[in-house]
Amino acid sequence: MSEIPTPRPAATVLALRDGSDGFEVLMLRRNLDSDFVGGAYVFPGGAVDTSDVGAVSDLVIGPGDAEVSRRLGVESGGLAYYVACLRELFEEAGLLIACDAEGRPVELGDGASAQRMAHYRRGVNDGSIGFLEMMQREGLHLDLRGLAYLAHWVTPVGPPRRYDTRFFVALAPRDQTAAHDNAETVEDVWLRPAEALAQHRRGAFEMIFPTIVTLESVAHFMTSREVLEYANALDNITRVEPRIVVRDSHPVIVVPGDEGYDD
Repeated sequence: MSEIPTPRPAATVLALRDGSDGFEVLMLRRNLDSDFVGGAYVFPGGAVDTSDVGAVSDLVIGPGDAEVSRRLGVESGGLAYYVACLRELFEEAGLLIACDAEGRPVELGDGASAQRMAHYRRGVNDGSIGFLEMMQREGLHLDLRGLAYLAHWVTPVGPPRRYDTRFFVALAPRDQTAAHDNAETVEDVWLRPAEALAQHRRGAFEMIFPTIVTLESVAHFMTSREVLEYANALDNITRVEPRIVVRDSHPVIVVPGDEGYDD
């Protein structure tokens, strides 16, 4: 029997903005050639890197490691998940949630600052510069004040790659334009959760189970602020590890509380 892989720590983020018909969430389509959920629409995110774990307290504005670790239910090192989620948002979607040392949000617009950050993004993605090194060079701080912890999902036993993923929500910077990286992701789209779910039911929008459930949990809200307040008010977020069972010769995903989960 092959060894069951240990889930790798990961973070993902629902970047939100308000539209005329309600709030919208940014979703990226995974490259069809990807060996992990290729072709599916997902939220920006990925594994926690060793670079996310270092001493970054002087590069963030907002809660420190002790506070966020309590929020995540870990002894220490919780800040790495917050750093990873904002790093992945920048790498995969080009959105930078940052501020200066006084806490003033960074304004990039469409000018030289935006071009400089686009250059940095290419460097971060090709490994020529680290994300936190970029922040230090530019005198920027990661802004955790608008970031809220929403959910905790673990990839079920079966797939060769497993992740222990923390889901966050964040308000997207108003003056920045999201863009997929054309490598890991091949499309970016803003849409209301109800619209994404409707398209999925029609078979036109592929999503994995945790993405679907997460969208369902916030689809009834009207504004981004309502989603953020909801996430901040959650207590004791439960770790959910689905299981795959076979019913009538077909694989079915079940979660704790579903019939057959404990069989």
